[in-house]
Parts: sequence; structure tokens; C-alpha cells
Amino acid sequence: MKPYKAFLIIFIILVFDQLTKFWVKTHMFLGEEIPITSWFSIHFTENPGMAFGMVLPGVWGKLFLSAFRLVAVVGGVWFILHLIKQKAHWGFVAASSMILAGAIGNMIDGTVYGVIFSDSYSGVAKLFPARGYAGFLQGLVVDMVHIKLFTFYVPGWVPIAGGSFYEFFPFIFNVADSAITIGVFIILIFQGVFFKEEFAGSKTHTSADEPQIDIQNPANV
Repeated sequence: MKPYKAFLIIFIILVFDQLTKFWVKTHMFLGEEIPITSWFSIHFTENPGMAFGMVLPGVWGKLFLSAFRLVAVVGGVWFILHLIKQKAHWGFVAASSMILAGAIGNMIDGTVYGVIFSDSYSGVAKLFPARGYAGFLQGLVVDMVHIKLFTFYVPGWVPIAGGSFYEFFPFIFNVADSAITIGVFIILIFQGVFFKEEFAGSKTHTSADEPQIDIQNPANV
């Protein structure tokens, strides 16, 4: 796979990710929801931490997370270039590029969104205000995709969780998160294809290391 193809994948995902985030940030206020279908809606929320709402507490926690994303992105770029140089399977390179694109997309939010946007609490955010809502590396990740597949009721006799309605997959995510998730699943599902030579080499090596039995003289093992 030629380098430009990998970086084209990254570029397309990044453009789509940032365009959707910019649109939501400049057209919706925090918490607003726009129904698209009975099961799909655009729901504007901001994530101060990691996936599934996990948070590293305090300003230093946010700075550490943003700095970690920066380091991870640099490492990801090196890894993609290494895969291309080693002529890795194109599917593995493409999936890895999707994961890297997602990481870069969320890194952009956490790095500069606090500086280039006003907050979304009192209304629609303004782009390039006199003062942003947070400092450099302290921005919030914009999430907007909400898929309501179904809800279910847990009977009251069930300990702790009983007596309440629950929504299947209540998490709200973005294009970058989707790219990361899809990339990971592609690697998990097709790892046998992507690493076929490594698996074959491992089996050959194991067979060569097994003791050979002399049928005519079993003692010579």
C-alpha cells in the first residue's frame, strides 16, 4: 500500500469528523437534540475525558490526557510509516489508519477547541471569540451521534438495578470514535488474514522444533 493511500484515509476521516463537530458546535447548544429517525438523533454533548465518560480529575488530569493523545498520535504516524515500509497487508494498514485518524480527530478537540470556541452552555458557541472557554490542551471532545436501538425494563425484584428503564448503548459518540471502533474490529476479525505469514511461520517453527522419532529405533529420540 502506497503512503498516500493511508494518509488519504486519515484525511477523509479527519475532514468528516471536524466538519460534523464544527457544525454541531456552531449550530447547537449543549444538550440540544435533533431527531433524524426513530432510532437515530444528533445530540450535542461534550466529553471532558476518555471513552464512555471516564475522566481524569482536575486540570492536570486533562492536561495529561491531552499530552498523552499528542504522544500517541506521533507514535501512530511512525507506526503507519513502519507498516508501509515493511509492506504489511493493506487491510491492516487501512484499519490502523482509521484508528490513527480517530485519535487525531479527538486530539484536535482536546488541544485547541477550548481556545478557538466559546462555551456552549448559554447558547450556540462562537468561533474565534475574544476568549475561549478553556486553555490550550484543555478543550472538550464534541460528541453528537446517539443511536437509540431499544430500551428495556428491569423488574423490581432485581437487586440494585431493578425497577428502572434502561437504554441499550446509551453512549453518545462522534465520527472519530466510530473510526477507532471500526478499525479495531476490522483488525480483530481479519487478523488471520493480516498476519497469515506470521501464523504460518510460527507453525513451521514449532514443527521444526518438535523432537523427531526414529521409528526403527524408538530409543533414538
